[in-house]
Amino acid sequence: MQDANDSPDLFPDAPAGGVDEVIGCRNLAKTYQEGSLVTPVFANLDLSVRRGETVAIVGASGAGKSTLLHLLGGLDTATSGDVLVAGKSLVGMGEAARGQLRNRALGFVYQFHHLLPEFSALENVMLPLMIRGDGASAARAPARALLERVGLGHRLGHKPGELSGGERQRAAVARALVTRPACLLGDEPTGNLDEKTAEGVFELLLELNREIGTALILVTHDRRLAARLDRVLELTQGRLQPADAAA
Repeated sequence: MQDANDSPDLFPDAPAGGVDEVIGCRNLAKTYQEGSLVTPVFANLDLSVRRGETVAIVGASGAGKSTLLHLLGGLDTATSGDVLVAGKSLVGMGEAARGQLRNRALGFVYQFHHLLPEFSALENVMLPLMIRGDGASAARAPARALLERVGLGHRLGHKPGELSGGERQRAAVARALVTRPACLLGDEPTGNLDEKTAEGVFELLLELNREIGTALILVTHDRRLAARLDRVLELTQGRLQPADAAA
């Protein structure tokens, strides 16, 4: 894999690390209701993540970690409270506007890669740029450069079924970062990989975080990996707090 300093022009206009908030929530609450059954997930959650910061969210299964990530990413709507992405409130924002904001400000990596099987690695990484309106010729160069950066320059034409698990996840990371988002949201991005491969993907995320200044919010069960991020927060009993305070 290339050293970060070997590709200084990969993201020439990426913002330098700063102290401004790129994503956050205020008094966030989520409750599910099915008939007369009301299930509160959490209430009054506050979170603020700065440009370039790395944050792990840990907690027991069913605590609401993925739900929180979906709310922060505008993939679900809160029962109450507000979510701010790049300074814009998601409350009252229409689906089309939320989709455009997601495409420009956020990247997503999941436990399973969700690459489109009929497209090559290069085509999969080009897609977010084409969705925002870039033509294929304009999208190809940055997608190729980022795939080379994550060590897949020799796999550009391969479809997901022709890639290993680690290669598929690295392609998913490239797809998430090709738009140069302010924040990447990862839901167990290494959870489906063996320990060695997981370590490689996790280190790649940290390298790219340092290189391009994209903030990371990662939901993970791996507290060893979580401890390597700037902050570790635990979601437990409907509260989000520093992991050591929750222990």
